[in-house]
Amino acid sequence: MILPRPTLRTLAAAAAVTLLSLVATPGSAHAEGPIGYVRLAHLSPDTPNVDVYLSKVGDASFPEQVFGHVGYGIMTKYMPLPVGTYAVAMRTEGAPASSPPVLTTQVTVADGGAYTVAGVGKFAGLGLKVFNDDLSRPANGRSKVRVIQASVAAPVLDVDLADGTPVAKAVPFASTTDYQVVNPGTWTLRLRPTGSSVATTLGCDLAAGSVYSLLVLDSPRGLTLELRADARGGGTAPDGGVDAGAGGSSPWRYWPVLAGGAVAVVGLALVAARMRRLAARRT
Repeated sequence: MILPRPTLRTLAAAAAVTLLSLVATPGSAHAEGPIGYVRLAHLSPDTPNVDVYLSKVGDASFPEQVFGHVGYGIMTKYMPLPVGTYAVAMRTEGAPASSPPVLTTQVTVADGGAYTVAGVGKFAGLGLKVFNDDLSRPANGRSKVRVIQASVAAPVLDVDLADGTPVAKAVPFASTTDYQVVNPGTWTLRLRPTGSSVATTLGCDLAAGSVYSLLVLDSPRGLTLELRADARGGGTAPDGGVDAGAGGSSPWRYWPVLAGGAVAVVGLALVAARMRRLAARRT
């Protein structure tokens, strides 16, 4: 039996719609349980690029994640991960995955928790450190900001707002401050070495109900300030994470769905083309 062309087009369209619905509704593909969030960062000014590996301890079914060519100042988006303990390993850029890592550490992900795993310190004393991130949104329409100090050129820093409101005092290299609650709006952040009158400034917008990290880095031009939105008001997930609602799903969990849908669409297209050729020959 040869299907008429409208029927073939209908089947192909239906398959395409099915594929798009699977991609667009991640909630139907998860419900694996509670999740937390992890991001990785390279915060050592004199350390060359590295490759970072993340795997789940005691779970061989978890697909190891590899982040290659990570340079100083790079900070990933938050990754949604099922609760459990994860191993983070750092290798020299381009080194085989089988080679011994330069550094390793573990981070235990709790339900709803958020963590930054960073390579910190000078190269000679490089270490991996786990920062516990507080991404709870500030109340009463205010903003929340902290400082991550990754500058070796200015090993101790003071940070305040243009009106003199202090954000952090005497922040040492390779550390992070507590979050400070401030009023939202357009601000000029001022940063200066403790005891110095020379300040580096950064104009920024702090949105109500949002959480930020002020990243302090070294550059050939001196200190560089980068404001990172950790969590924005109105969402339930960290900035860049999957807003998982009741459960959560990691991005790599979708590849079987995508692959299966793509195969279905391609298969229908090949069948349709074959049937059309047969119909043309018979005609």
